[in-house]
Amino acid sequence: MTSDIRVGLLGYGIAGRVFHAPLISSTDGMTLAAIVTADPERRAHAEAAHPTAKVLNSADELFAEELDLVVVATPNKTHVELATRAIEAGLPAVVDKPFAPSAREARRLVELAEEHGVQLTVFQNRRWDSDFLTVRANLGRLGDIRRFESRYERWVPEIWDNWREFGAPDEAGGLLYDLGAHIVDQAIQLFGPVRTVYAELDRRRPGALVDDDVFVALTHTSGVRSHLWASATAAHHGPRFRVLGGEGAFVIKGLDGQEDALAAGRRPGDPGWGEEPAERQGFVGLLEAGSKVPLERGAYERFYETLRDGGTPVDPREAVYALEVIEAAFRSAREQEVVQL
Repeated sequence: MTSDIRVGLLGYGIAGRVFHAPLISSTDGMTLAAIVTADPERRAHAEAAHPTAKVLNSADELFAEELDLVVVATPNKTHVELATRAIEAGLPAVVDKPFAPSAREARRLVELAEEHGVQLTVFQNRRWDSDFLTVRANLGRLGDIRRFESRYERWVPEIWDNWREFGAPDEAGGLLYDLGAHIVDQAIQLFGPVRTVYAELDRRRPGALVDDDVFVALTHTSGVRSHLWASATAAHHGPRFRVLGGEGAFVIKGLDGQEDALAAGRRPGDPGWGEEPAERQGFVGLLEAGSKVPLERGAYERFYETLRDGGTPVDPREAVYALEVIEAAFRSAREQEVVQL
């Protein structure tokens, strides 16, 4: 890819509006050329926030434009169809997570991209969370890693009127697909391939059609065990990360602030972008003896900067593998047993 990359964005919900559109438009060498949304309120927002972009009603209109890159930020069940259209049109594609409703469909997308010689990647933005980058930078201080704990917990006691709450399999709704796509990916990035999977998936809220309280235990081939939680019904939030090693532990509470910053109108390059409040620090030590660790700067902008510079920020085959782990978790919860990968 060269400079002045013209980007077409499919979808202007939370993913498109909060993440992709701001990150694309703030990346030097990229132009947000077109946005697809048929919702009147979202159209008005897109036109006001991105006045130089064409706001279109349909994917057909977008694919008629002259573009260099297509971003698929639509509901999960449409990811495969729209990514396929981009690939067959010879256009590099970014697909929001989860990559596809199934590992089989995701694998076929990767094969199709390879057949057409088209670049394909997946938006795993939380690889550039401040706290995750800090965990990665401090693993060497902990000795032999025994257990990795990761929590993405919320308090959302009422069901949303949103496709993420829909129960049809092709919707790929529920927290294991939504937040699990992040926490499973992060565990694999840190500790490698998985040997066994055990999961507990529950529907805690009255009327819930999909999992809203999730626990997944992974045993990596390296011997590390990852314990992962995602919940919409957590009345108290545990540490975001706790890593236990033979010589010490790393602990950090709270969530990376880049999503909230983007939603509030801040952008990469603004003063203090990606920096966490001084009081939000990690802890490295043994029991109560240890030291606070300032967090690495969060850097969601690296995703599109890497694309601009000709790289692939996330290998789509890694996203396929994460989906295989997620599918094993569904199978484990259904059969109430440990699943071998």
